Amino acid sequence: MSGPVPGTPSLLRAINDRAALQALLERGPLTRPEIGALTGLSKPTASQLLLRLQQAGLVVQDGVREGLPGRTAEVYRINPEAAYVAALDVTPARIEAKVADITGTVVGEHVLPTPRRPHGELVERLAAALHGANPPDKPRRVVIGVQAAIDPATGRLGYAAAKDVPGWQLPDLVPTLSAGLGAPVDVENNVNLVAVAEQAHGAARGQQDFVLLWADEGIGSAIVLGGRMHRGATGGAGEVGYMPTPGAPTAREAGRYANHGYQALTGGPAVLKLLRSYGVRGSDFRQAVAGAVRAAAGTGKKADDARAGLRDVAARLAVGLAAITSVVDPGLIVLTGGVVLPGGETLRELVEHELHALTIPQPPVRLSSVEGNPVLAGALDLGLAAVRDEVFRSTVPS
Repeated sequence: MSGPVPGTPSLLRAINDRAALQALLERGPLTRPEIGALTGLSKPTASQLLLRLQQAGLVVQDGVREGLPGRTAEVYRINPEAAYVAALDVTPARIEAKVADITGTVVGEHVLPTPRRPHGELVERLAAALHGANPPDKPRRVVIGVQAAIDPATGRLGYAAAKDVPGWQLPDLVPTLSAGLGAPVDVENNVNLVAVAEQAHGAARGQQDFVLLWADEGIGSAIVLGGRMHRGATGGAGEVGYMPTPGAPTAREAGRYANHGYQALTGGPAVLKLLRSYGVRGSDFRQAVAGAVRAAAGTGKKADDARAGLRDVAARLAVGLAAITSVVDPGLIVLTGGVVLPGGETLRELVEHELHALTIPQPPVRLSSVEGNPVLAGALDLGLAAVRDEVFRSTVPS
């Protein structure tokens, strides 16, 4: 029986380099003794490693740190200019762009409003949004969030009507965008990107199996199994807005991409109409949900009606979540979007109560905790993970 094959010197150097770079990413600037202690490397090996990383342009000196009397130690940090990543969130109303350096620090952002009748080619509009963010250097990767999903078998965008994503109906979408933007491009469903952000630094941090429900103008979800995003055979895993739901019209009656199923019961317009039927006022569904929560905290008939309206909203949301829970059995459900976030803990508790009354598994229900634009946050997380893996593997010649 043969023993384990020893690692080659170049492989061991690559492993050590990656460990040191990861420590610098997680902890910030460190001295050589600190890097040695964190990685278990000897003083000479740590010194060689830092020299190698400096020559590769991945690490730079960051001053000195005073130690014992008469002793100082040079401090090292990740070179933020080693690579840049761009993220784009594309909606019918606007294209929002952010650029981050390899440390994750945002160095540029821009919002490009979409005209009522978009003019120009898709690549031109995306490039204009990216240019507006004024990246210090050409991004090494661009991740684009869109309200649809790529079919991995065809490379085409699906699960959205052409009028909702004008210009995206291209046979070679990703190669075309990559060529036009001058960098590798990933096109990802926007709700999936929200789940990436929640898993990285939000309510689902550390969770290996969870479902995220995006309840807004439209309805969507993301499914994470075994720590990995589940996209499905055609990229449509999580497109629950189209899911047949009791009390709602089906695609047979309404049309394939019309307002039917779960969407017809729990989308923003449906929630606004429902709450208005309980006497809750609001110019849009977000205001109506927030107004219902405020009214429900009071007393009298108005408060009773508001509470009944919120229970009705929660019951509708729970019906769809029960179907998902029965199939997926997630360890956690994360709620986000304009229908649920204005409802805060009041609505969250109602949804959890209604869900647990319908299912045998009883996963906890939490609200999203990612601040800012979660689509862009997830897109940057995805892009940074890919670029860091690529850049950090390049420190040692093959």
